[in-house]
Amino acid sequence: MRQQAPVRKGVGRPRKGDQDKSDSASRILDEAEALFAAHGFHGVTLREIAARAKVDAALLHYYFQHKKGLFDAVWERRAEVLNRERLDAMERYASTHAGRMTVEGAIEAFLGPLMDPQRHREAGWRNYFTLAALVSNSAAWGGEMMGRFFDPVVKRLIELIATALPDARQDELYWSYHMLSGALMLTLSETGRLDTLSGGLCSSADIESLAPRMVRYAAAGFRALCQPAR
Repeated sequence: MRQQAPVRKGVGRPRKGDQDKSDSASRILDEAEALFAAHGFHGVTLREIAARAKVDAALLHYYFQHKKGLFDAVWERRAEVLNRERLDAMERYASTHAGRMTVEGAIEAFLGPLMDPQRHREAGWRNYFTLAALVSNSAAWGGEMMGRFFDPVVKRLIELIATALPDARQDELYWSYHMLSGALMLTLSETGRLDTLSGGLCSSADIESLAPRMVRYAAAGFRALCQPAR
């Protein structure tokens, strides 16, 4: 699922030069995404990205101004897709299950686009998920980048779960999300640690097996923390 970088659109049929610019920008984003995922923001130079993308380094400055601008463009390109799909999934769930929402249903809608097996088979999305895991665990980047792009989606999930658990305390809802987020980022990074630890019984790349288990596990955690003890 190759994403196209935004370019200025003219009137009528696109000219060949415009298409070439779009292809170059998309190639730069793809290669930057792969390198940032492998080495982090500070471990990559614009010259290295240009060499991988087979373009002149001046093009990176032309399209993105500086490395931070390129990093933001890489981050935003797929974040917009995920945000739209997750919000749409949660709104569909809320409208079709009004008055009978469950914690499992809300979490499943929230996680669905992230845990789509087809996405995890595509190199670009795998790179992006690895990058998201790196960013979320960085004190320098995590709070600012994740908050800027993903807070509305998280807050909508909290609202749905609060509807399913009307007696839940707000602080426990956020503690519970914190635990879910940690499990999600570890899963998206696909480190292979699970494979080694389990002696091959489990695979960190087995999204089909991971997704339903994460829903059940996270839902049980929300209930354990958020439901008043009887």
